[in-house]
Amino acid sequence: MSTKFTEYKGLDLPTVASEMLQYWKDQSIFDKSVTSREGNQPFVFFEGPPSANGKPGIHHVMARAIKDIFCRYKTQKGFQVKRKAGWDTHGLPVELGTEKELGITKEDIGTKISVEEYNEACKRTVMRYTDLWNDLTEKMGYWVDMNDPYITYKPKYMETVWWLL
Repeated sequence: MSTKFTEYKGLDLPTVASEMLQYWKDQSIFDKSVTSREGNQPFVFFEGPPSANGKPGIHHVMARAIKDIFCRYKTQKGFQVKRKAGWDTHGLPVELGTEKELGITKEDIGTKISVEEYNEACKRTVMRYTDLWNDLTEKMGYWVDMNDPYITYKPKYMETVWWLL
């Protein structure tokens, strides 16, 4: 068996990565990995969502790479793997970041700023870095549907959680 493999003189990995990502995009490879298995047994994957009010770091890349391994494995085994992205929009980091930006404390909510205004400010600040997350997601070749994410501050998500409880 004498299979000839391409030999690279001066391998330029960033260029190879860009070319592969462009090929995947041009050929809609991620979409095809889902739609070509229509009717097959599903393997459901909802990403444990990051909070978009913080910038992504190397630990996010490592975690996502591991998540992607399982989804690609299940895809290769014939499962239909719809991968839905999400954004965690609740919790103390969101509140503290918003309060810092507004120059207020918890005690000011309801006096210097209404609860409604505070909630709207939180919704704005929590989604601040989605462009960085989307860029990182694409560059690392992480296959997840970023076009229709679940967002934990939306009523549909919250009502579903309450229903489950």
